[in-house]
Amino acid sequence: MRRHQIKRETDLQIISNWIEPESKVLDLGCGRGLLLQHLRRQKNIYGVGVDVDIVKVQSCVKREINVYQGDAVDFLHRTPDQFYDWVILSRMVQELVQPGQVIREALRAGRKLAVGFVNHGFWRNRMAQLFTGNRIINEVFPLGWDQSHPSNPVTIHGFESFCQQENIRIARKIYLGADWKSRCRYGPNLMAGYAVYHLEKKRGNR
Repeated sequence: MRRHQIKRETDLQIISNWIEPESKVLDLGCGRGLLLQHLRRQKNIYGVGVDVDIVKVQSCVKREINVYQGDAVDFLHRTPDQFYDWVILSRMVQELVQPGQVIREALRAGRKLAVGFVNHGFWRNRMAQLFTGNRIINEVFPLGWDQSHPSNPVTIHGFESFCQQENIRIARKIYLGADWKSRCRYGPNLMAGYAVYHLEKKRGNR
């Protein structure tokens, strides 16, 4: 397995450890359905995936994953309140047009929300902007601005400030270092390369 694939799977392993057996799980931006397939085999969950990429949706179909090809917001709007036990947004926040809206809708449609994202406040990203004036090009961001999708430069500090403003409870959080495997214990907004959160609505929040 390539090093980049190992790094990408670390947050999925964290999230899968959080999810209880026989849960109802919605994976927004499910990709090829690997997480849902793993959860179905290991925890007997009922899973649904959503992705805009038809090639990835076809991969889900081959894996016999329930999948919807289309926009995450449209799908969430048609989902009853608290229908899912878990909603997952893994490496998707930075790709969404209105991430705040999706997070709010996900917490309406599900009891719990797992969010994982690359920390753009990581020191190497800051140094690249400072000294070159350009976004860093590396294993995590392999493509330049002219080849990649628009993205939101979300940081740990910015995300946690959003949760506070929205009265969203951070039930659990894990910060990972530059390798996306080892735990980052200090100064996560500067030193963590990746972050994973378990979010819930605070009691009394509607």
